[in-house]
Amino acid sequence: MVKLNKIYTRTGDKGTTGLVDGSRLPKYAPRMQAVGDVDEANSAIGLAIVAMGAGEEADWLTVIQNDLFDLGADLATPIPDGPDEPWALRIVASQVTRLEQEIDAMNADLAPLDSFVLPGGSAAAAAVHLARAITRRAERSATAAAAEMALNDQALAYLNRLSDLLFVMARRLNDNGAADVKWVPGASR
Repeated sequence: MVKLNKIYTRTGDKGTTGLVDGSRLPKYAPRMQAVGDVDEANSAIGLAIVAMGAGEEADWLTVIQNDLFDLGADLATPIPDGPDEPWALRIVASQVTRLEQEIDAMNADLAPLDSFVLPGGSAAAAAVHLARAITRRAERSATAAAAEMALNDQALAYLNRLSDLLFVMARRLNDNGAADVKWVPGASR
């Protein structure tokens, strides 16, 4: 368990931040952009939980919030040239598989899509759509960082599946898709 006695350290005052292995990077580095975007996605998921209240979806999202802290630690831990450190916290394939199983279970009750869906409907669904869009940004940031350095492939896959899960969950929260707001191409011309 993490124990924080002091919130400010002053170590980042000159524009750098520490990685899990003790090395430092500029706060604007692609790796740190991805870590920050994952944190923002996690915060948006927290707002979605508040918007939906207690229930199965909120329970799933709370598990995902914990996973996103794991994912942030994963991104903030450089992958060594040799074997990974035994203390390194990495996203693993079973976490990605769990998301796929949840997507399949939620999607089973939804009518097939016949149009693109606008972010909205219920307040809870709109909040989940916002979390989905931020998760997509986190995925773009992580893949941009991965173009410059080694990152865990499972972390990238997790972000990709998570945005899919959030899309399906938003439809589920919209009365299993019946209350989805559908895109009507050219409707305002």
